[in-house]
Formats: sequence, structure tokens, C-alpha cells
Amino acid sequence: MDWFPNESSCFEYLEQVRWPEGFVCPGCGVRGAPYRASRHRLVCRRCRTQSSVTAGTIFEKTRTPIRSWFSAIWYVTNQKHGVSALGLQRVLGLGSYQTAWAMLHRLRRAMVRSGRERLSGLVEVDETYVGGPDTGRGTKGRKSKRKHKAKPVASKKAIVLVAAEVVEPKGFGRVRLRRVPAATEAHALPFVRDVIEPGSTVRTDGSWIYQSVEQHGYVREKSVQLGSNSPPHVSMPAVHRIAALLKRWLLGTHQGSVQASQLDYYLDEFAFRFNRRSSRSRGLLFYRLLEQAVVTAPVTYPDIVARPKNTRSRG
Repeated sequence: MDWFPNESSCFEYLEQVRWPEGFVCPGCGVRGAPYRASRHRLVCRRCRTQSSVTAGTIFEKTRTPIRSWFSAIWYVTNQKHGVSALGLQRVLGLGSYQTAWAMLHRLRRAMVRSGRERLSGLVEVDETYVGGPDTGRGTKGRKSKRKHKAKPVASKKAIVLVAAEVVEPKGFGRVRLRRVPAATEAHALPFVRDVIEPGSTVRTDGSWIYQSVEQHGYVREKSVQLGSNSPPHVSMPAVHRIAALLKRWLLGTHQGSVQASQLDYYLDEFAFRFNRRSSRSRGLLFYRLLEQAVVTAPVTYPDIVARPKNTRSRG
């Protein structure tokens, strides 16, 4: 709050983040100092196009003060286990829970960096089931290779594929997560190809859904669980630890109230936090999230509450 005492200081800093080499007109593409009009509008000196530093970002047409947005970003990046919408509402003194909820979802959309590097080295891949009580039927799990029948699992559980780098001799690197409609080869193989660098070693269990990864430039290290003396969390510690942390985070910070239609964006936040867990600079995390916020397309409240989007890798 001392760094940004008013709206003008926030807009000035936002301009530096969005245009580090100077203002670029969205109309003619010319770089140069603009005229400054009322309501923080920027006017190009050449073509007279009016624009704003918030246009085309997650802050577009927001009625919430930018200073409150900055406070929200600082609070989100400084909380080790994240923050709920109710907690953010209380901290910022917002009059509406929906406002805090929508702010968090817009920030989650900025937590996925475009063009990020794929995982490499030794990478464990497995699937886990998230949310909902066990009912014993309904959701498509792994299918039998011979009979192609769905394995009965929880009807309200979401299937999440997990990929985690293993750092020798001990430790974990980055993670990637993706929600899929079914644990089948048709969904597992694209996930592997999208998030793991070819030539890497992919460690999986004995499931047939990973049988073709070797045909696409990967070395498969198969750890068969059936009849093994080593429990799954010992033979494949990384993915099981990540799955446990994900479920604990959803139950703890968000009280297990995450809707299936919004799970993708919670996976984004979890991966963002986990992949930056060793950062010692909270200020740098604030800057990185703000940097991604100004290059993330705007989204409306109806878009946020709409039906699930197409699945993709998270983190």
C-alpha cells in the first residue's frame, strides 16, 4: 500500500509492466509517448486513437479500483496455500463475494504462461481422481484393453492426469496437470506429448493407456504395481505426492467446494504455486503475475460461470 498510494501510481506502474520500452499504439503500432486524457486514457500522437493500459487485459472494464487489484495480487502471491474468495473479500473489504470470486478466477487465467518449457529428464505420469463422493459407478475410468468396458469409479469425481519431474537423487521439479473426461490412451498420449519433451524418460504404471509413448520419441520406464512388493507411493513417489497435495489444498483452502466446471483453473493455480514454491522473493512473484495479467485476454463474468472449456495442460 505504501508503494502504490493511489490509482495514478498503479496505472503508471501498469504501463511500465505492459510497455517496458514505451507506449505502443494499438491502432497504428507506433511507439512513442502518448497524450494523456482524463480517466487515464492514452491518445496516440499520430493517429489520435484512444486506448487504456487496461484494454485487452484481465483488468478491462473492471469497476474495481486498480489499487484493489494490486492488493489482491500481492495477497494471492504472499499466501503459501492460496486464498479463498471469502478470505479475499474480507481482506480487501469488498462488498460482494461474487466480486472477489471473479477476481480470483481472472487471476487464475493469468497463471498459465504461454510458451512455457515442457518437462524433461525423468518424468512420472499417472492419473488421480478429484472431488465428489464415491458412488461406485458412472465416471469413465480406465478401460479394459480386451473388452473396452469402463471401470466403475466415482460418478462425481474428475479425472486429472499428473506429470511431475523427478530430480535425482531426491526431490521433485515442475508439474503439469490436466483434467480429462476419461483415463484412456486417446487422452493420455496427447497429454504426454504436450507437456513432456521428446527424448525424456516417462515413468508410468503398467496401464495400457501409456503403451504407445515409446512410439513418439520417449523412453518408457514401466513400474507394474500388480503383485509388486513396493506400494505405489514408493515406486512412483512424485505423482502420488502431487496428487495428495492437490487434494489436501482443495479441501483445506477451498473447503472442497470446487465445482467440476471450474476445476481447470484451480489446477492452474496449484501448478503456479507448486512450480514457484522455492522462490524467496514475493515481490518477484507479484511482478510475474502482473506481467502475465497484462497479456491475458479479458474475460467476462458470464464466461467464468459458463460450461467447462476444452481441457489443456495446466501450470
